[in-house]
Amino acid sequence: MKKPLILVAILAVALLAAGLWWWHQRPPRDSGLLELHGNVDIRQVSLAFDGSGRVAELRVQEGDRVQAGAVLARLDVSTLRLQADQAEAQIDAQQQNLLRLQRGARPEEVAQARSRATASQVDAARAEQELARLQQVAASTEGRGVSAQDLDRAKATAQVARARSNEQAQALQLVERGARQEDVAATAAQLKGARAQLALLRHQIDLGELKAPADAVVRSRLLEAGDMATPQRPVFALALGGPKWVRVYVGEPDLGRVRPGQPARVLTDSRPGEALQGQVAFVSPVAEFTPKSVQTEELRTSLVYEVRIRIDDSADLLRMGQPATVQLSVAATPP
Repeated sequence: MKKPLILVAILAVALLAAGLWWWHQRPPRDSGLLELHGNVDIRQVSLAFDGSGRVAELRVQEGDRVQAGAVLARLDVSTLRLQADQAEAQIDAQQQNLLRLQRGARPEEVAQARSRATASQVDAARAEQELARLQQVAASTEGRGVSAQDLDRAKATAQVARARSNEQAQALQLVERGARQEDVAATAAQLKGARAQLALLRHQIDLGELKAPADAVVRSRLLEAGDMATPQRPVFALALGGPKWVRVYVGEPDLGRVRPGQPARVLTDSRPGEALQGQVAFVSPVAEFTPKSVQTEELRTSLVYEVRIRIDDSADLLRMGQPATVQLSVAATPP
């Protein structure tokens, strides 16, 4: 009978000692220190080309550090370059057409048109004189000196000469006045369209280079040279160099002790004596269940609030998913 009682007493003392140890190790709520546990979170980017084409070159590997603006990959843009050369030739032709319309006819062309108009006027005057002479002969001889056919032929010749003279005079006016404003505007619009087409082709050529949007580390290389790339197929997955966060969860009893902008200390198992400085950047306004990584049935059904601690990690010590402990000073926080 004494042996079971001794065992029960020993067990009670052990439980009491374990409870006292846990109580002393756990920071009390009114001690001014709130300790939370979570994991490091880093934003990631999936990079893909804006256009489609065959991958010509990949310049980085997994684990490489890249700077913002660095070229990571290139597409084969040979066809686009040929199209750009063709567009440049079309622009040159349109520029010459527009310049020709704006300058108008050359002095030699105006002189040539004036000469044709003068010659047609002389022909018309001579045809009129010939018609008048035949009509005078016909009148003086009562129609016996000139046949009716010759008189009709002279009238027709005079009419043709007058029409030709009027045509050459109008042609001279067109040459002297130059091109119509509508023709100049239409040619200028065609030139503008050709320039826009060339700008579009050059933009597509520039999009053939895949550049890093920010300082980052290459996590995955998803395509290789020779693969067909599309906007829906990422080429690289990058982990951004910053900002870095620690995602923790706080229970409802401690929610009033946490506020945005509150300073925080972040500790990791790999560097237990070195604390990184941070601050509370986000407190979720919506409650949720404890993450599934907590396997205790009692805690799993508890409602918690997500809190993100933004960290100043200029030395790049933290890694994605790394466990971390967050300590918040809550002495000055109102209840």
